[in-house]
Amino acid sequence: MLWLVGKQFHEILFNKIDVDKDRSVLLIANHFSFWDGLIVFYVNNCLFKKKAHVMILEETSGKEPFLKYTGAFSVKKNSRDILASINYAATLLDNPGNLVLIYPQGRLYSNFVTEIHFEKGISRIIKQCKGNFQLVFAASFVQYFKNPKPAVTVYLKNEYVDYAAKSTANLQMAYQHFYDEAKLLQTEIEIS
Repeated sequence: MLWLVGKQFHEILFNKIDVDKDRSVLLIANHFSFWDGLIVFYVNNCLFKKKAHVMILEETSGKEPFLKYTGAFSVKKNSRDILASINYAATLLDNPGNLVLIYPQGRLYSNFVTEIHFEKGISRIIKQCKGNFQLVFAASFVQYFKNPKPAVTVYLKNEYVDYAAKSTANLQMAYQHFYDEAKLLQTEIEIS
């Protein structure tokens, strides 16, 4: 994967946050490209150092079967099978050596969207785990500036609020506030 990062990207930048080695990580991120997972796996390798898993749509799993070898597990929206995927994600979060990546938007959106909409499944996972994990928000943005290969900036934030008793709307609002701040920081980058 590190080889792929070097081949596809000029660089991947991210801010360092405190990582609790005794807790699993639930990473909530925006979903804007095929490369999102690779970007997060790179950050995981450098910072979190956990066994990474990512929840993907069943349709994606069918089109890209190799993803199952990268820690991907599927979810079928609007079916009873969604409960099995939620339970599996919660089980993964019981192990402090795991990181579970969730794209709460449920599908790809442009890197230029202004509003991040959350599907309800993320709240069910949080309620089931009862806060026994480290919740981290991530927002990734791509830019080229002076390079032929894109650079990626990943903004990370530990979220210390316990969302187990709160609604999906509360979680979405907190993430949206973080995303707006990260996007503003991205527009203030100076090129030398």
